[in-house]
Amino acid sequence: MTNTSENTLFAAISSRIRDPQAPFIRTPDGKVITYGDMLKRSAQYANALISLGLEPGDRVASQVEKSVDALFVYLGCLRAGGVFLPLNTGYTEKEVAYFVGDAEPRVVVCTPEREASVRDIAKGCGIEHVETLDDGAGSLVEKANAASEDFTDIARAPDDLAGILYTSGTTGRSKGAMITHLNLLSNAEALAETWRFTDADVLYHALPIFHTHGLFVATNTILLTGGSMLFHPKFDLDAALAALPNATTMMGVPTFYTRLLGSDKFTKDLVTHMRLFVSGSAPLSATTHREFEERTGHAILERYGMTETNMITSNPYDGARRAGTVGFPLPGVSVRIADPETGELKETGDIGVIEVKGPNVFKGYWRMPEKTASEFRADGFFITGDLGLIDEQGYVRIVGRDKDLIITGGFNVYPAEVEGCIDEITGVAECAVIGVPHPDFGEGVTAVVVKTPAGNDLSAKDIQSRLTGELAKFKVPKEVYFVDTLPRNKMGKIQKKELRERYSDTFKSK
Repeated sequence: MTNTSENTLFAAISSRIRDPQAPFIRTPDGKVITYGDMLKRSAQYANALISLGLEPGDRVASQVEKSVDALFVYLGCLRAGGVFLPLNTGYTEKEVAYFVGDAEPRVVVCTPEREASVRDIAKGCGIEHVETLDDGAGSLVEKANAASEDFTDIARAPDDLAGILYTSGTTGRSKGAMITHLNLLSNAEALAETWRFTDADVLYHALPIFHTHGLFVATNTILLTGGSMLFHPKFDLDAALAALPNATTMMGVPTFYTRLLGSDKFTKDLVTHMRLFVSGSAPLSATTHREFEERTGHAILERYGMTETNMITSNPYDGARRAGTVGFPLPGVSVRIADPETGELKETGDIGVIEVKGPNVFKGYWRMPEKTASEFRADGFFITGDLGLIDEQGYVRIVGRDKDLIITGGFNVYPAEVEGCIDEITGVAECAVIGVPHPDFGEGVTAVVVKTPAGNDLSAKDIQSRLTGELAKFKVPKEVYFVDTLPRNKMGKIQKKELRERYSDTFKSK
């Protein structure tokens, strides 16, 4: 008999399973995984991880393609008392080396194709266990297949870590956001209440599961309410059009919605039965919001969150879902607007930095106590770095982002990291990396470069090729411009606002 009374997040999940035979996941090939299957398979992965020496609080890093087994590694890690560390599949060897060296996981899970390079990284960090997630001999899948389907969950308190998610650093060094069991449980419960999820819901899930949106928001909300997921490896337009008639809800990034609108097959009749469309991870344009409602009769519900806080606000389920806003604070969450420098609270309608407090807010940055302290006010509010306002009706509106963060296709890119790599290229004197409007990705990463006299022959393709081996694909500039000088203010600071205005039409005709 499985005992889950003391494992905060998984205890809540397992205690709410009414029917073990109810479907949890349906795959595109027609396979159905029930809640009973989920309990057994996650137990096998928990047993497999413990057989590798995993102890409570140990990290499990995973850089694998999206699959049902990849999801069960996460659940098995939770049950075994581990801390799950999902890594973007686009991260390069250099990036993975940093994350593994910083987090020092007990186990690293990877694809067979990356095994050799990951073993080299792990060896240099003193990490013994590198496991592949395939059907090969000695793989983690094989170990799970041989493990028992019974497991007594390891006790984990609300404040214990459930995950670490790395966010790009403004100075080039990524930060590991420490996410607790309570952070995840409280947020999933708030979302289930706000978005009216029940065991009758079927969620179309095409998001990646190395990101808070697909892993925590979508999956945990379904698990806590007993609903099911149409679990797709990625967003594919034809697959989405085929799947939506069998779904009741969808969570996506703005790119999903623009691509649906681009198809004549996406009609009101196709989604007349749908209950809810949710968008997040990047700003949804007012145009997309309007066109989607005109086409389908559904108003997309936009919400706001970040890695460190999970979800913060949401447009209402009942009531006006206003384009250009992210709605109201979720139950149990407090939001305020303050002066970025002084912390003085702003009046209604005034722009300032968004600050948030609640059980959803992370515990701090992994092994960065000074950075953690600097990001919180004395009264416990977390400084998001996003600039916004709260209007007279109480809607939160984001008007910009501090630190020049770029969000492209739902992924965060900090210019400083990309600029550092470009500056290392022979022939580059200096550069500035900005985000400009992109019809598909929301923002397109764009580099503005000044050459040295020796760099006359340097081309945009040269820079993009060089960065391809250094950075994840989504961080590589989609366009590179060469200029004689970069605009600066009297203090010598590069004026990125001016550059964004200058190149705002870059992707309009592409």
